[in-house]
Amino acid sequence: MSTPLIIIAIVVLIVLWVILTYNSFIKMKTGCEEGFATMDVYLKKRFDLIPNLVATVKGYAKHEAETLEKVIAARNAGGRTSIEDKIEDENQITGAIRQIFALSESYPDLKANTNFQELQTQLSSIEEDIANSRKYYNAVVKNYNTKCQTIPSNIIAKIFHFEKLPMFSVDDEAERKNVKVEF
Repeated sequence: MSTPLIIIAIVVLIVLWVILTYNSFIKMKTGCEEGFATMDVYLKKRFDLIPNLVATVKGYAKHEAETLEKVIAARNAGGRTSIEDKIEDENQITGAIRQIFALSESYPDLKANTNFQELQTQLSSIEEDIANSRKYYNAVVKNYNTKCQTIPSNIIAKIFHFEKLPMFSVDDEAERKNVKVEF
């Protein structure tokens, strides 16, 4: 083979590699966005369930207004758009819901209330869906972040500004502890 053909072949291979690597980044980033969007749907379902839960608890725990106001404030603080902000908002809502469940332990009539039991069952189901969607999101983000940082694909990541995405993690130590919820 002549030198110009070898150079052309090398250039073609490099261009093909760049195109394939770029496209794989696009596919992986889209998978990350889909994973977060799926989790966001479950977070929205939980977000919509909170007012019903708070209203049910209010009837039994009138003098616990401060705790209930914190729950509503955490719910209403949402609405930010970046992934990092949504993760932070979600962690605050999770903590607020734990406060409601802790409050319910003090009110046996509340624990026996059919509406509360139904809301708790729905919330448990949604929490399970959220946990599964978090696992999926973190798995696709891990793969994407690994590709962004490993050689030689990190070259393409830097050229085309594919940046690491945040994992969904729990920052509050209190949320890492097992919670006993009985109704």
